[in-house]
Amino acid sequence: MTFEAWFLLIGTLLLLMAFAYPFVQRLPMTTAIVYLLIGVALGGQELLYVNPLLHAPWLHRATEIAVVVSLFTVGLKLRLPLRDRRLWPAFCLAFVSMILTVGLVAVAGVALLGLSLGAAILLGGVLAPTDPVLASDVQVKDPNDQDKLRLTLSAEAGLNDGTAFPFVMLGLGLLNLHDLGGHAWRWWAVDVVWAVVGGLAIGGGLGYGLGRLALRLVSRQPRSVLVGEYFVLGLIGASYGAAVYLQAYGFLAVFAAGVALRAVERTATSPEPVIARPPAAAAVGVPASVATGSVPMEPAYFAGALLATNEQLERMLEVGLVLLVGAALMVAGISTTALWFAPLLFLVIRPIAALPVRFCGKFTGFEFGAIAWFGIRGIGSIYYAMYAIEKGLPADTAHKLVSLTLTIVALSVLVHGISVTPLLNYYQRNLPFSRGAKRRRN
Repeated sequence: MTFEAWFLLIGTLLLLMAFAYPFVQRLPMTTAIVYLLIGVALGGQELLYVNPLLHAPWLHRATEIAVVVSLFTVGLKLRLPLRDRRLWPAFCLAFVSMILTVGLVAVAGVALLGLSLGAAILLGGVLAPTDPVLASDVQVKDPNDQDKLRLTLSAEAGLNDGTAFPFVMLGLGLLNLHDLGGHAWRWWAVDVVWAVVGGLAIGGGLGYGLGRLALRLVSRQPRSVLVGEYFVLGLIGASYGAAVYLQAYGFLAVFAAGVALRAVERTATSPEPVIARPPAAAAVGVPASVATGSVPMEPAYFAGALLATNEQLERMLEVGLVLLVGAALMVAGISTTALWFAPLLFLVIRPIAALPVRFCGKFTGFEFGAIAWFGIRGIGSIYYAMYAIEKGLPADTAHKLVSLTLTIVALSVLVHGISVTPLLNYYQRNLPFSRGAKRRRN
C-alpha cells in the first residue's frame, strides 16, 4: 500500500470507530471485539500484513508500550495503600494463583501438547497473566471506586504482568536461551528476588518522589497541570527505563509508580471514598471533599488530569494493538489446539488457580465466580511471546507458541467481551441489595 492509501485507511477506520462507539456501547459487547474483527478483515484481505515471526521486534516494542501505559493507568486508579486489607486478594491472585496457573499450564503443555518442560513453562508464563489493556471493563472506573470485585481484578492485572516474568525467564533458561546460573541461583537471586523487589522499589520511589515535587510546583502555579502529558510520559519512561537498566522488572516499576503517585495525592487530600460528586469531578476521579471545596483542590485535580491523559493514550493504543492482533492471527493461522486448550484454560485452570483467593477475602459465590471467569488474556501475553521469539526461540516452537497465543487472546476478547456487560450489570443490580438485606437480618 502507498503512504497515501495508509492515510486514507487509518482515517476511515478512526472515523468509523468514532461514529460506531455510541452504538457499540449499547450492545452486550466491548469495543475490543469490533477492533479485533476489523483487524481480521484487514488481515484477510492483506490490507494489513502482520507476520508475528517476521515482525517480532516491532510487535514486541508496540505491545510493551501498550502494557506499560495501561499498568500506569491501573496504578493511578488505585486510591488505596498497598497494605490495605482490601488488596490482599489481589496479591494472592498475582502470586499464589500465578504459580498455580503456570504449573497447571505447564503440566497440560507436557502431557497434552507434547512440549518439552522448558517450552511448557514458557507457555505457562505467556498465558498466565491477566491483561490490563483489554480488561478495563472489569476494572475500577475511577480512583473512588471501592467495589471489592473491581479492586481485586484491577490490582491483579497491575501486578501479575510483572510476576509472570520470572517464569518466562525460567522457561527460556531451560531452553538454553537465558542464563539461570548453577543450581538456578541466578534465577532465584536476580530474576525472582531482585527483579520483583527492585522493580516495586524503583517505581514506588520515583513515583512518590517526583509526585511530591510535581504537586509542590502545582500548588504554587496551578497552570502547570497543563504539562501533565509530559509528566505522565516522563514518569513512565523514567521508572520503566531505570528498572530495566538495573535488571528489575519494568512492568512492576511502572505499576508501583502509578500507585505511589496516587498515594501522594491521597495523603495531600482525603482518603475518604466518594459519596456524591459533581459530574466534572467524577470524570477525573476527584474526591467529594475536594469537589465541594472543603480541602485544597490542586493535588486531586492534578492527579485526576494525569489519569485522564493516560486513559486517552491507553484507549488509542488499545485500538492499534487489537487491530494488529486480528491481522497477525490471519497470518499465523488459527490454532486448532486452542479450540480445546482455551476452554481448559478459562473453565478449569483459571478457576482452580483462583481458589486460594477465597482464603484471602470474603467473596460471595457470584463474586468468586466472576474472579474465576474474568481471567482475560490479551496484549501482555503477546508481549511475552514476542519477547521469547526475540530471545531466539526455535522456529517450530515459536510458530506453535504464537499461533496458540494469538488464538487464545482472540477467543478471550470474544467470550469475555460478550459476557462482561450482562454479568457486571447483574452484579451491580442485585448484589448491593442482597448485602443490605443480609445486614438488616443480622
